[in-house]
Amino acid sequence: IILSSDGYILTNAHVVEGSPTITVGLYNNQTYPASLVGIDSEDDLAVIKIDRPKDVLLYPVTLGKSSELVVGQKVIAVGNPFGYDRTMTVGIISGLHRPVRTSEGRVVMNAIQTDASINPGNSGGPLVNSRGEVIGINSSIFSTTGSSQGLNFAIPIDTAVEVVSELIRTGKVSRGWIDASM
Repeated sequence: IILSSDGYILTNAHVVEGSPTITVGLYNNQTYPASLVGIDSEDDLAVIKIDRPKDVLLYPVTLGKSSELVVGQKVIAVGNPFGYDRTMTVGIISGLHRPVRTSEGRVVMNAIQTDASINPGNSGGPLVNSRGEVIGINSSIFSTTGSSQGLNFAIPIDTAVEVVSELIRTGKVSRGWIDASM
């Protein structure tokens, strides 16, 4: 998800975490190296920055507000499932504020549930509303077979907006916490 014309890109943490190299494929069918700027494993978000020639233009997305979503609203999931690039699937919002356990065992709070197919390769791609605004980041599926069964989840864009500037500035998200015992 291209955030800015100077090369900042939003994706899922699980897409880039532990990767020795990161490459980004663009609309011109070329791939370019990118570097990890910041990672927020708790929310499954990461910001990378693409290194590309100045004459290769980047077109930032328009961000919507996930706080305005309603169950039954039409959405489109965009990604590269199973290596088929620039694929779109259509569905609806089928649930909001879902806690979702990732394959790494973390629980991501407030996920958007959709029946728009999200398969391996869709992670990090945008979930957009009918106005073309990004309202989520495709993240995970619940499946007993390894492919979509209609329980698909995205990280709300409002969650990403809260942490992106800190990820760019410091490379991580600092959260307060209280450790209490009885």
